[in-house]
Amino acid sequence: MLSVMSEALSAPEVSSTLTNNPLAHPSEVSNAATLANMVGGLIAVLALIFLLAYIVKRLKLVPSNGGVIKTIAVTPIGQREKVVLVEVNGQQYLLGVTSQQINIIDKLATSVDVPISSFASRLKQAKEQQ
Repeated sequence: MLSVMSEALSAPEVSSTLTNNPLAHPSEVSNAATLANMVGGLIAVLALIFLLAYIVKRLKLVPSNGGVIKTIAVTPIGQREKVVLVEVNGQQYLLGVTSQQINIIDKLATSVDVPISSFASRLKQAKEQQ
């Protein structure tokens, strides 16, 4: 039985059929498909990372606690105008900010307590605004 198989495989017409058949080398095809899947997945993960970084930056979800000047609250008034409550060395100031200038509206005598919201509540608020 083995001799019949070896004779069939060694025949010139059968060996030429096997080498011309594109399905004869499935390992090369599967390697290319695996590489394409891996590169596609990598591109998708990198795109997701950049998208999430843009969203965090745009919505200002990361508080900055390291500086002397702390932004307590921001309220947009127009497209480029906003009212900002800042704290410098324990004193709070209400500022009017435009694209051209920044004006002090008031130096607050008593401090305003703004509750710190969690990431989940800010994300829910951002979804409701859109």
